[in-house]
Amino acid sequence: MAVNGDDAYVQLIDQQESQEKLRSHTYRWSAAILPFLFPAIGGFLYGYDIGATSGASLSLESSSTSGTDWYNLSSVQTGLVESGSLYGALIGSILAFTVADYLGRRRELVVAASFYFLGALIQAVAPIFGVLVLGRLVYGLGIGMAMHGAPMYIAETCPGEIRGTLISMKEAFIVLGMLLGYLVGYLAVDTVGGWRIVYSVAGPIALIMAAGMWWLPSSPRWLLLCACKGRGTMDLAEERAAAAIRRLRGTGVHEQVVSHQLQETRQSLEQVQNEASFSEIFEGGSLKALVIGCGLVLFQQITGQPSVLYYAAAIFQSAGFAAASDATRASVLLGFVKVGLIYYPFSVMHCLVE
Repeated sequence: MAVNGDDAYVQLIDQQESQEKLRSHTYRWSAAILPFLFPAIGGFLYGYDIGATSGASLSLESSSTSGTDWYNLSSVQTGLVESGSLYGALIGSILAFTVADYLGRRRELVVAASFYFLGALIQAVAPIFGVLVLGRLVYGLGIGMAMHGAPMYIAETCPGEIRGTLISMKEAFIVLGMLLGYLVGYLAVDTVGGWRIVYSVAGPIALIMAAGMWWLPSSPRWLLLCACKGRGTMDLAEERAAAAIRRLRGTGVHEQVVSHQLQETRQSLEQVQNEASFSEIFEGGSLKALVIGCGLVLFQQITGQPSVLYYAAAIFQSAGFAAASDATRASVLLGFVKVGLIYYPFSVMHCLVE
């Protein structure tokens, strides 16, 4: 009996050691950087639009720096410029929910980057006010699709051990983009046609995002989801998903990690198809997350924070910073404050969910 007990103990130790080794092979931060970075650029470009619009509006409405003969905008026209991308984002979000599962996360982000680039180009060369608003709407389409596709791609491709961290970092990229937008607006505010420069900066960044997403593999979960919905065979989907996992985890990934993730993904898809229903979001932990999420959005709107971010330069100018350069410089300081405080909401959210 003593021998059998020792054998069982040795087997238990071996199992624990093998599990530890498997976990050590699950992910490497170096391999997770690019699958996170390129989708996160979609959030960065959203934040950039907020900061850029704040400074660009001062340049656009100035008789000396606008470079146009339609600079004298009414309050309604100014509102269309400021919020045009948000209207486009609303349309883009609706499109994302209808075509995302067909396109896949990767191609959805490539399309989003294309809208970003096209919108930035239209805004930069807009000869009349109507074309500028059109460019704002097109750019907003990219925002709507990117804000849907980016967190989905990151969540479905990154290892579970660092999934929450990377999703939070994607949100931080929005604030970093906002800071860059304020900074570029400050640098270009006294230049004739500076608003064109401010909007055009988003174009090259969008091209980097498009090239990166084109290079990255499709989400393994989406590949298996296609097979579950009858779009191809499961064997072929598993083969392609395994290849995607190997690329995402980097060279030398343990084959047990690949097979383990495939098995987990198949099981989660089966559970979703067999058990999930809309009513589940009003139950248990899902209800708590729903209340927290809706509460954050509600109080953000009540406090007027989004309006402050878009109209930061104009607000500072009306508050006493008469020169456009001084007003945009103050908005840059606001961007630094936002970056400095970015991790505090995440820590509070984590505590509430836990």
